[in-house]
Amino acid sequence: MATNKTYEQIEIGDTAEIVRECSSNDLLVFAHASGNRNPIHLPDTDWTGDGKIDKPMAPAMWVGGLASAVLGNILPGPGSVYKAQSFRFLGRAAVGDKLTVKVTATEKRPDNIVLFDMSVTREDGVRLVEGISEVRAPTETIEFDASEIPALLVQRHRHFNRMIELAKTLPAMPTAVAAPDDPNSLEGALLAAREGLIVPVLIGARDRIENAASELNEDISQFELIDIEDESEAAGRAVAMVHEGRVKAVMKGHLHTDHLLKHVVKRDGGLRTKRRISHVFVMDIPGRKTPVLISDAAINISPDLNTKVDITQNAIDAARSLGLDTPRVGILSAIETVNPAIPSSLDAAILSKMAERGQISGAVVDGPLAMDNAIDVQAARTKGITSLVAGHAEVLIVPNLESGNMLAKELTFIAHAEAAGLVIGAKVPVMLTSRADDGRARLASCALAMLYVHWQKSGVPAGILDREEE
Repeated sequence: MATNKTYEQIEIGDTAEIVRECSSNDLLVFAHASGNRNPIHLPDTDWTGDGKIDKPMAPAMWVGGLASAVLGNILPGPGSVYKAQSFRFLGRAAVGDKLTVKVTATEKRPDNIVLFDMSVTREDGVRLVEGISEVRAPTETIEFDASEIPALLVQRHRHFNRMIELAKTLPAMPTAVAAPDDPNSLEGALLAAREGLIVPVLIGARDRIENAASELNEDISQFELIDIEDESEAAGRAVAMVHEGRVKAVMKGHLHTDHLLKHVVKRDGGLRTKRRISHVFVMDIPGRKTPVLISDAAINISPDLNTKVDITQNAIDAARSLGLDTPRVGILSAIETVNPAIPSSLDAAILSKMAERGQISGAVVDGPLAMDNAIDVQAARTKGITSLVAGHAEVLIVPNLESGNMLAKELTFIAHAEAAGLVIGAKVPVMLTSRADDGRARLASCALAMLYVHWQKSGVPAGILDREEE
């Protein structure tokens, strides 16, 4: 709890200050709140027109407006009313700058008016803003809870940005791209190539691929293109190139998942290993502290317990490859208690116990958990669940393909998540996304594949996707 300072309590020379770090989200929120869409203030924008992303400058009024946080929260605090404000802008702030905002009482006037000198100083000592604040101070003491404020969701995908940056530090991966014959699938492959993640071999109908390139205004002459009209045959050729040692990964283009997977899972000439093949969605959900992994939503339709063991271990391995040390795994069911009438709750309890006994390794596993108490702390508390996973799950193991597929698509189209998809348990990573996914999803899938392969070979992640302070 905090209290304000009344007009009578304020003395000349009283000071208060806060330290605030400028973030990309601050700039986006200010753009929406103020209506100022000047591109020099927006992140991820090429405002100079040189083809490169420019570092944004914080709007001057955002920096100056930070004085309101000190005046409204600390000195004088709640009950204060702004009467006037002058600013002199001496410098500019950028994303990542730590700013000290300070006010000092300089004069008390009739009618409860107090004048404050205000300043904003960067951590290197450079003063960016100075001015005078005229405030009507409160006359009564107000005690308030300074910590509670509704959460604000900003639609940004920092986890995928971090994944892509980590993947750029690794050697480009030769990748067979099966049937990239529409703009979405071709754009993803070309974007990944441009970012230095893959060296694509385009396999499919030459005329359709060239038409897609023309729509994108892209030159694909530098890439190998194997002309195969039939999509299933193109998928078979992509798998065959793995055995020939020509590629180290396979990427799905604009073809049905079944046409690709039948070549991946076939016993002769496929990509099977001793472990069951499964699919992992990695979801970058705005507002979540870590990526959320969902499995299996694309391959195993109604998995039995033995299959769920491999699905769970595959998903854990994927999470660890992203730098999530000891990921928290929630085994989902419709309820959070064991009910023999609901088979998924039984499977969840068994998987949890198997993890305790070391039969599933590298993670903290708990279940059954319903979706709400797996990912929301308050929901878990309300239901009296005490668990290291409940409310903090980073990996969600779903009961069957239908529930997983619906969950992933709901997060994508309703919660504005971005999704990367990877088949795990095969001899090489298979980047498997929806045909409706855009180039960004395919780029993220390439990054995921590279990080996973690096972890498999080295035993350590290429970098860390840190959990925020909880």
